[in-house]
Amino acid sequence: MKKQNSMLTGSPIKSIITFALPIMFSSLLQYNYTLVDNIIVGRYISTDALAAAGSVGPINSFIIGTALGLTSGFSIPVAHAFGAGDRKKLSKYAANSISLAFLIGVVIVVVAHIISDPLLKLIGTDEDIIGMSSAYVNILYYGVPIQMLSNNFTALARAVGESKKPLYFFCVSVVVNFVLDLLFVKEFGWGIEGAALATLISYGVACSLGAVYIMRFNKDIDLHLSSLKPDLRISFEQIKLGIPVSLQFTMTSIGSMCLQSVVNSFGKEIVAGFTAAARVENLTNLPMSALGVATQTFVGQNYGSKNYNRIIRSVKKIFLLNLAVSVLMSLTLYTIGEPMVKLFMDEINTEMLLGAKRYILAIAQCYSGVAVLFVMRNTLQGLGFTYSNSIAGIGEFFGRLSVAFILTPMLGFDAVCYAGPAAWFLADIPLIIIYLIKQRKFKKLIPQNSEQIAV
Repeated sequence: MKKQNSMLTGSPIKSIITFALPIMFSSLLQYNYTLVDNIIVGRYISTDALAAAGSVGPINSFIIGTALGLTSGFSIPVAHAFGAGDRKKLSKYAANSISLAFLIGVVIVVVAHIISDPLLKLIGTDEDIIGMSSAYVNILYYGVPIQMLSNNFTALARAVGESKKPLYFFCVSVVVNFVLDLLFVKEFGWGIEGAALATLISYGVACSLGAVYIMRFNKDIDLHLSSLKPDLRISFEQIKLGIPVSLQFTMTSIGSMCLQSVVNSFGKEIVAGFTAAARVENLTNLPMSALGVATQTFVGQNYGSKNYNRIIRSVKKIFLLNLAVSVLMSLTLYTIGEPMVKLFMDEINTEMLLGAKRYILAIAQCYSGVAVLFVMRNTLQGLGFTYSNSIAGIGEFFGRLSVAFILTPMLGFDAVCYAGPAAWFLADIPLIIIYLIKQRKFKKLIPQNSEQIAV
């Protein structure tokens, strides 16, 4: 089972980079759902429509991010079982994660539709755009169970060392999304609802392809329909791992909603500029994020195989690699930021462009903070210490909250631009401390393992 997709032997950095590249391109394609929606909405509907799509971002992250955070925890025991060579356990946990993801997704659909409109009002969404915001996001929420399943199938594939197949599935779904976006918005004139519907259908395509691959063609996971009956003991264990990850998304999103309420007070042109700049920032985040996800799989497999020395020595190299990538991405963001923002406009809006430029400059100056966050958070998650996600989430929450309600009244929009970096650095500190404590414990275990694999 370990031979084909294992990250247990060979050069760690080579394995991680090779594994991370398909993840990066998959994330790029997945990100295109939102990016394509926003560009088409901004160019073929209106700036107000772009602001409407952007204003739901924190709420969408709060609800969908919280849901998807759970599935990130579900796949951790799968990676551990793969590293240990226990195929029976691997298949049990994989099957249970599928059932659990769908059931939780159905519950979240109901909750999401109840709370979305009150949340839009709570964060002070402009009266001119709140109707469009509500229409857009409430269509997207019907896709939560589909997204959770799709995310879970992708996580399962990556847990057993397969990062290329999800890339192929996302290629197909992004093409579907782009074609349907143009058809529904430009040709049929269905407005922002058409963009949401196109995204919903493309989610279904990606999920269907992932399901067929995991259920029929993956050789490491042995699944059949009868194995999908939920197991209460396994469900409890997976939920226990997933809840801290989910809480991290929840706290981060609440902080973002507080920040969005402050951004909304600057007017819809600034909201649109902030939205466009944030989309470009997310694009340059992808290489660092992909290395983080690859690190989680690497650490999870080696933890299952008890290769503690390989983990400790490799994480140091990954840390330095991601810092170097962050410098490159800072330069890239600074260079392409303004031209990319202009893609969201059918005509140049000076106020929107100025707000976007100020935000991009602030983020480009501080990208090393998010590089550290991705490495430390995913390393600890791969080890199964998901409680660290909640601690980091608290740091991010207070970072954004302090900027939103303390610094913004004094410094204005410039303070908003540095909210992200403040959140990253407050999350980095506890994560580094926790990792160093765990590293010390692993070092004590190394002499007891006679089959440690050298890096």
